[in-house]
Amino acid sequence: MTPVLSGNWSYPTKIWHGPGTMTRLAEACGQAGIARPVLVTDSGLRESGMIIRAMQLFELADLKPVLFSDVQGNPTGANVENGLAAYRAGNCDGVVAVGGGSALDIGKCVAFMRAQTRPIWDFEDVGDWWTRANAEGIAPIVAIPTTAGTGSEVGRAAVVTDQGSREKKIIFHPLMLPKVVISDPELSVGLPPKLTAWTGMDALAHCLEAYCAPGFHPMADGIAVEGVRLIADHLPTAVLDGADIEARSRMLAAASMGAAAFQKGLGAVHSISHPVGALYDTHHGLTNGVVLPYVLLFNRPAIEERMAYLAVALGLPGGDFDAMLEWLLAFRSNLHVPHSLADLGVEEARADELAEKALRDPSTGGNPVPMTVADFRRVILAAIRGDLGLGG
Repeated sequence: MTPVLSGNWSYPTKIWHGPGTMTRLAEACGQAGIARPVLVTDSGLRESGMIIRAMQLFELADLKPVLFSDVQGNPTGANVENGLAAYRAGNCDGVVAVGGGSALDIGKCVAFMRAQTRPIWDFEDVGDWWTRANAEGIAPIVAIPTTAGTGSEVGRAAVVTDQGSREKKIIFHPLMLPKVVISDPELSVGLPPKLTAWTGMDALAHCLEAYCAPGFHPMADGIAVEGVRLIADHLPTAVLDGADIEARSRMLAAASMGAAAFQKGLGAVHSISHPVGALYDTHHGLTNGVVLPYVLLFNRPAIEERMAYLAVALGLPGGDFDAMLEWLLAFRSNLHVPHSLADLGVEEARADELAEKALRDPSTGGNPVPMTVADFRRVILAAIRGDLGLGG
């Protein structure tokens, strides 16, 4: 049977999914109310065929775009400020963000900050800080992901590094959710195998942490379980054959599903990955993939039953926590994800600093086992050393 690759969804926002949906760019801008977009992307995509095509589509529709591509892999507050300056200089009225999570996050922050007078750090995802924002004037966003990882295209938050404190901070507001998402698997065909694997591990971490987060949210749980299944079935194929449109399509869907699911919460995987990325400039998805089994082992007393259900859903022999852990270790090894944080250059001497920053991370509240600085230090040292016994 020929697989169905396309569909239109409205959860949690309007999503046009399928090969060739990029051609609907002007229509998406019209539905979002954008006539003068700033196209936000990263420097690596600036001269790519997809960006050239996007500019042509704008021209054919008589839209007046501004191109901004000063976006780092781990984006910073300075990237937001520069994007906002480009938005204002071009008298823009909306954002089209094209790229991986970094470009999407900066695009969303530019749209959000164009209405604010306070510093961006005043809107960190802490308590009800989002209510400080001036909601009037937040610009509409069209999001076009080119990687299957962060799911930022369906999220209401963005991760930005505060260069002053060298911390990754989550900026949140409900109106940061894009109005329209164009999810075209053809745009991810050129992604190298290594980045395909790393971004896929990010999507897997989102699904697993959302599924393990405490609280009652059966919709998020169901989405997370199906997201894990899609990743298990299709990420290896996408890595081995980057031109496989079905695998690319399913991975884009799984990435969006992970981000939709983590409205329930994340956990210590992200709490650790954020400071590691801020201090060592590591790839976020890769870091998540390294840290994931150590956090699952620490959380085992609280998640053993949930992992058993997931193992059964994946059809794993044994159908228990150990089956899931064995699958995960083999899965990431086959994708050439390193076993330890030491392989990413992380030093034991900074374990205390990382632990303190991890405890302050907003993701920590969603961990199924409450964490202390000592707990984080234990898990971080285990991840640096590659010790699945967690030091005892």
